[in-house]
Formats: sequence, structure tokens, C-alpha cells
Amino acid sequence: MGTKKFNPTTPSRRFMSTSDFAEVTTDRPEKSLVKATKRTGGRNNRGRITSRHRGGGHKRRYRVIDFRRDKQGVPGIVASVEYDPNRSARIALIHYTDGEKRYILWPLGLAVGAEVLVSDEAEIQPGNAMRLTAVPLGTWVHNIEMQKGRGGQICRSAGSYAQVMAKEGERVLLRLPSGELRQVLKTCMATIGQVGNLEHENQTIGKAGRSRWLGRRPKVRGVAMNPIDHPHGGGEGRSKGRHPVTPWGKPTKGYKTRDKKKPSNKFIVKRRR
Repeated sequence: MGTKKFNPTTPSRRFMSTSDFAEVTTDRPEKSLVKATKRTGGRNNRGRITSRHRGGGHKRRYRVIDFRRDKQGVPGIVASVEYDPNRSARIALIHYTDGEKRYILWPLGLAVGAEVLVSDEAEIQPGNAMRLTAVPLGTWVHNIEMQKGRGGQICRSAGSYAQVMAKEGERVLLRLPSGELRQVLKTCMATIGQVGNLEHENQTIGKAGRSRWLGRRPKVRGVAMNPIDHPHGGGEGRSKGRHPVTPWGKPTKGYKTRDKKKPSNKFIVKRRR
């Protein structure tokens, strides 16, 4: 697992870097766990753009991931580690002893042939899953549920993890990657370890075309537009003229959009900012 760099044969190659895919063991996904996806191009059901700068990109098939980790007490063997075009993390194919196959997020240190188990009595080893009440203090966890039975929602991207800081009553205190301290119900599931593919953050896109492969269309700066197109537009030479705003006049770059009455606010002990 590392970063691959290229000889500067062209200007775009000079700084481009990719993953070396050293941890990936197969290039064919499990057919029974793959399904087609329909791309939206950032448009809603009325055909209107609700997310700008999206469209195009390479075709992808969705890998069905087991975020719930509800296969209680059935041991599984890691059959392969695979690339997933839909996320920054790698995925691991698990063959369970009852014949079922599932994908899970691949944690750092989980080797092909290793055994994984979902149980409160399981060892504290990467890939094993259990309720937070059974996780020792100081342990790194990922794929953490926010509501019991809903499936993991926190710490799913490459290299991310949360640390179990304390247990008090019905809740467990976690330190998230952002530095936020948050309480989560102790009955929620979490997976031991840190999500793999740590080098993902060190990769350099290198050229505009590679962003297009990912389905990211070009972004035009507001100050480069005309006044009719953007609040930052117009003026003689480069001029901003006001604090940064969206094309619709809403403040941006630090403007808080979170609802003050959001029910989960009371479980945030310390904010990330």
C-alpha cells in the first residue's frame, strides 16, 4: 500500500500520483454483490440541477457493502481485498461458514485468510465488529452506527477512525477524526481498527481529465463571471467587492448551516471548531 509516481513525460504526468494497489488481490468483483447504478448528473426528479459541477465520468457498478455488520456469531474468512470505484476505502470479500458472502470495509492490517467475527466476545482485532459497550477504552474503531440497527455512518472513508474515550450511562464518548467529541449509544455497532488505504490523501490528481473520469465537471470562479451570473462578477479588473457568497447570495466559507434545533446537537460534547 503506497503511492505510485510517474516520470515527467508530459506536464500533467510531472506531479500525478496514484495508488500502487499493492493490497488489492483481485480485479474481478463478486457478481452476486454487484448491481447497476443510475447516474443523476446532479439533477433531481424534475431534471433540474441541484448539485452543480457533476456529470460524465467513467461507468461504475455498485458493490453492496455490509455496513450493518449484523451477521452475529458466524465466523468469516477474508477471501480477497478489492478496489471499489465508489469510495476511497478498499473493500474485503468475506466468505462466511454458512455459505453467505458479504463485502465489508477493509481495515488496515486485515490479511487474506484471516478470520472475522461479529460478537461482543470477539477479540479486539481489525475487522471484528461488536457493540460499543464491549470495546475497551482507547480502541480505534470505524464504521460506527449513530442509531442502533441503521448501519455504520461515521468513519467510513480511507484512513479514518474514531477513538473510544469514555463510557457513561447509556452512552459512549468518541473522538472523531475532525476532533469533535460526540456521544453515541453503547448498543450501536462499530468495527475494530482503522480504515485502510491511508495513502489516498497523498495522491495528486495531476490533470483535469482525471477529475472528469470521476464525474467532476469544471468549476468557474464567481469573480470571472458577469454581474448577472454571480454576485462576485463584473468590475474593472479583479475585484471581490463583498464577503464570499454563493451564486444565490448566501454567505459561504464558514457560514454555519446546521439547524440549532437538531436533536443530535445535545450529544456533541465538543465541536470540531
